[in-house]
Amino acid sequence: MQSLLFMLIVFLAGAMLPMQAGLNHKMGKALASPEYASFISFGVGTLALFIYLLFIKQDLTTFGNLVQIPWYVWLAGIMGAFYVTTVLIMAPRLGIALTFGLVVAGQMVLSLFMDHFGLLGMPVKALNWPRIAGALLLIAGVVIIRKS
Repeated sequence: MQSLLFMLIVFLAGAMLPMQAGLNHKMGKALASPEYASFISFGVGTLALFIYLLFIKQDLTTFGNLVQIPWYVWLAGIMGAFYVTTVLIMAPRLGIALTFGLVVAGQMVLSLFMDHFGLLGMPVKALNWPRIAGALLLIAGVVIIRKS
């Protein structure tokens, strides 16, 4: 039952992404800049996360560990900014469904690769035909959305 709840939470998190793209698009139009909209989105998100950390009484002394983190781990923030800005710019051009179809397809292809090789400390989950078929079905869905 707990696994089902976790899956529902992740599903809801994913369902919020198209709404986030739409809201960021409105912000970008109001500011006449998708880049400013991304900046504001990250600023609001940072503030919200800081408030959450205070609310759950997270030990803030662990920030001292930042100097021990390998340089490449910091790329995650750049990747997040690239993702939000790209979706913000492309969603009005491609449409929400195609944009997120491509996002999910890209996520699935790289996820299968990361699972197979256990990259970045993730548990190994071997690539097999059912997993490949699932990814191909996602890609087929993107093609169908694109054609309609």
